[in-house]
Amino acid sequence: MSKLTFLCFLMLLVVPPRSADEAYPDRFDILSTVEDSDKQEGDYDEFELLDSPYWKSGRGNKVLVNVDAFGAVGDGVSDDTQAFVNAWKEACSTRKSVLLVPEERRYLVNATRFKGPCADKIIVQIDGTIVAPDDPKNWDPKNPRIWLGFYNLNRAVFQGNGVIDGSGSKWWAASCKRNKSNPCKEAPTALTISSSSAVRVKGLTIQNSQQMHFVITRSDSVRVTGVKVSAPGDSPNTDGIHITESTNVVLQNCKIGTGDDCISIVNGSSTIKMNNIYCGPGHGISIGSLGKKNSTGIVEMIDLDTAFLRGTTNGLRIKTWQGGSGYVRSVRYQNVRMEDVSNPIIIDQFYCDSPKNCKNQTSAVAISQIMYLNISGTSRSQKAIKFACSDTVPCTDIILDNIDIQSKDGTVETYCNSASGFYFGYVHPSAECLSSSDKDLTISQAKEAEVTKSSREYLVHTEL
Repeated sequence: MSKLTFLCFLMLLVVPPRSADEAYPDRFDILSTVEDSDKQEGDYDEFELLDSPYWKSGRGNKVLVNVDAFGAVGDGVSDDTQAFVNAWKEACSTRKSVLLVPEERRYLVNATRFKGPCADKIIVQIDGTIVAPDDPKNWDPKNPRIWLGFYNLNRAVFQGNGVIDGSGSKWWAASCKRNKSNPCKEAPTALTISSSSAVRVKGLTIQNSQQMHFVITRSDSVRVTGVKVSAPGDSPNTDGIHITESTNVVLQNCKIGTGDDCISIVNGSSTIKMNNIYCGPGHGISIGSLGKKNSTGIVEMIDLDTAFLRGTTNGLRIKTWQGGSGYVRSVRYQNVRMEDVSNPIIIDQFYCDSPKNCKNQTSAVAISQIMYLNISGTSRSQKAIKFACSDTVPCTDIILDNIDIQSKDGTVETYCNSASGFYFGYVHPSAECLSSSDKDLTISQAKEAEVTKSSREYLVHTEL
């Protein structure tokens, strides 16, 4: 029996099970709706991810399309864009093709849109390095937001041990976030997958993007496994993985450290599962922002299970602008460990990322059915738990269950404004400010804390 299994067994002995009266409210469909998304994972079983020796040996009737055969030089200086375009056309129009970017080479590629649909499922094997032009002045004005974009694909696989390098340092230096005298301009995303379905991304490293590193947009059934995303902690707007208008997305075993959100999930996204995520540096794992410029934002059925965050400016964050509409609901965060994190748990309905003050508005994106289960660690800020919710559209049905957030240098506290919900087990800092209007579910925190305090040492988290 493993140490972790043994400790979990001890927990069952020490902490009595909840009675029916102490169960979660019936209206909480978080567990059922999120767990139902497990059924979607079967959609990926038909994929056969190939290691390099497999296709190099010529087995499996794969058609190898090597970018070198189309004139790519791979010295990091010569422009290989046209070679990549021609190789893509060949691979996309050929059944059972593997588009190969060979190892130990650096390919300079300008902004390019790789479009489907393709004749069959396609494998993009990236073993070398693809590098972007480093000077913003020379960027293609027709593609201000795109570097490598892939569109209208079905059953595509992106894999390998290669690197996608955005050469972003000059872009960061020109950002208004770095220097307020600079004009605020949009910049490219390193890798975009758009309007696609049944896509797998495995093993790649995406680094130093001009702005966002990896965007999944208007897509369904995407699984990202073992991907590493990295950029300096002071690189502006360099979100790691950004999900928008997409459904049935799985992120697992990913290590992300950037100058913005490690993961950001925005409007039109649902059934997003994240497992075994390392985050830091960065701004945490975020839902939002939503509702900017009085827009509608809808995000639901989000599940994060097992994560480690270190040194981030936020932990588990939901951020919405005043004046928006829509909702965030059915969200579960569980088994998360944080170390030296500011704002470990935060809901902010007054988000304002603007050089000017944002005006007060009464409408807001509604936030409900948010569960935090087995969250522990250390906070760099005094307000370790912060629910800053709208007076006119309050946050409702928040659950805190087994929370232990401490401070290395003082005390921590929970802040609530217009937030209601329930708390179970040991909760530190105390969440008494989290009001509940459901008399049948009023729980004596003092009594339960007395029982569970002795078992705090069994709240075990494994650093990824």
